[in-house]
Amino acid sequence: MLFTQTFIPTLREVPADAVIASHRLMFRSGMLRKLANGLFAYLPLGLRSFRKVEALVREEMNAIGALEIKPTVVVPGELWKESGRWETMGEAMLRVKNRLGGDFVLSPTAEEAVTSLVRDALASYRQLPLTLYQINTKYRDEIRPRYGVMRGREFIMKDAYSYHTDEASLDETYRAMGAAYRRIFKRCGLSVIPVRADAGAMGGSDSEEFMVESAVGDNTLILCRDCEYAANVEKASCKPEAVSAAPSRASAVPALEPIHTPAVKTIEQLCAFLKTDAHRFIKTLIYRARNVALDLSGTPGAALLEKRKSSPEAPEVYPEAFFAVAIRGDLEVNEVKLAAVLKASEVSLAADAEVERLTAAPLGFAGPVGLTRIPLVADLMVAAIQDGITGALAADTHYVHVVFGRDFVPWLSADLRTVVSGDSCILCGGELYEKKGNELGHIFKLGYKYTRSMQVSYLDESGQTHIPLMGSYGIGIDRTLASVIEEHHDDEGIIWPMTVAPYQVIIIPITYAGPVKALADTLAADLEQSRIDVLLDDRNERPGVKFKDADLMGIPYRVVVGEKNLARDVPVVEVKRRGEASVRLVEVSKVEAELSRLVYKELSC
Repeated sequence: MLFTQTFIPTLREVPADAVIASHRLMFRSGMLRKLANGLFAYLPLGLRSFRKVEALVREEMNAIGALEIKPTVVVPGELWKESGRWETMGEAMLRVKNRLGGDFVLSPTAEEAVTSLVRDALASYRQLPLTLYQINTKYRDEIRPRYGVMRGREFIMKDAYSYHTDEASLDETYRAMGAAYRRIFKRCGLSVIPVRADAGAMGGSDSEEFMVESAVGDNTLILCRDCEYAANVEKASCKPEAVSAAPSRASAVPALEPIHTPAVKTIEQLCAFLKTDAHRFIKTLIYRARNVALDLSGTPGAALLEKRKSSPEAPEVYPEAFFAVAIRGDLEVNEVKLAAVLKASEVSLAADAEVERLTAAPLGFAGPVGLTRIPLVADLMVAAIQDGITGALAADTHYVHVVFGRDFVPWLSADLRTVVSGDSCILCGGELYEKKGNELGHIFKLGYKYTRSMQVSYLDESGQTHIPLMGSYGIGIDRTLASVIEEHHDDEGIIWPMTVAPYQVIIIPITYAGPVKALADTLAADLEQSRIDVLLDDRNERPGVKFKDADLMGIPYRVVVGEKNLARDVPVVEVKRRGEASVRLVEVSKVEAELSRLVYKELSC
């Protein structure tokens, strides 16, 4: 390809809103342009690399037996109402009406659409397992799109969906997908961190995210210094700690005692007032939960709760319910874990007026002892506090000598704490630490979440009807491409891995005329004949400008053809690998074979 016959509008200045390397360099190298906030257009150079990432993903999906389909981007709203996500996805999902008043969705993900297609065709167990995938446009109406294509409103995803007769089959595909993802990211030149994750709005059980480290990452990763444990902070667990102030036996703790604590409401104030530390405190927070799918019958306040069914096959849900959450005074509630435990679409702290109504106490004096109006959920660490301090549900009053199991019993106990640096690894006891990261891929075991609510079924060998299990597997193509640049660049520009470089070789003639032009043309033709992507810079520009642009674009191998080197007894050209300082002189007669060897060696790694 001749430079003058393509469209690569490079920039010397950095766009004002570009704060990360990939955003700056994709604009400066002529890969990308902005149409509106969160909406970007790929130009020819950028699209070449985009298509190469896409091709790698497609190869690996095909290799594990996934079948490619092409659903629509605009999806009937009725499908989202069937699954129950019409109400729960929130404002990020762009809803539209057609001229007849019908509800439609600009697809943010495709569980509903693909499950609808499978439902219409699935009849027998012989059709399973089945894995379908697409590489298609998605739209999420982000409140604050930023970092270029790293977090845009419109983006391209590979999303795959699998359907199974049993857990063993789902496990097999889940593992195959995880292995395929590792191969994809390795082939793209990316160092990924697979972490345990929360399934979030997708639902389901097992979930794994594939992260890249990033100073501006949206996710906090928790990793162990001594073993391979890695998790998103939303899912991370740690080894329980002993409470040093607790007696060895609960029977040795004196009876529950109220104490006067005038105007003392916060943990910090209590620590100072009682001359102790936060490890002994049990703080109680009141949460509002929406769309709770737990059975709350028999719990405090259950008689006042409204119930509903989102579909005939779905479990009953409570549109809104309140819970008290008890946690150690120095710890924070992980609201993602809490929502998962309560099987709620979202949780949030209750308003002050609701707290006072439900606890019958002023703000700052909530506690688990004697709380009877709402269910009490306790973090697992609360059980270790055998001589605790907590609010007494009365103004200016706290209890001391509080014993878990003696003075209060929670309705439910679960891991609800937010893990932080310095906690102990749940696997090996080693020290945990934090990193920031961006998610590139996510795989889920969805179970029956969508197939049950959308009434998908098949017949087994004996003619009995069953509901298939389901998995979901996504990769952000744009974000993967941007992450390659984040990991592979320097002050001069991009340093592409060979597998996703827009061109693999750039030929720069010092002057595009005479013998130099003839050799440059011949060399380009020979390399293209060897199926190597070549850009020939035929512009009437100074060599320094061409070199700067070549470095900015990050093309792996630069070949410089000049009159002086061609005038030698043995004509040579200069060959330089992007990112390396050294320049090699290669005989003209050997350059095509040498570049082919180098390119294909890197492609095969």
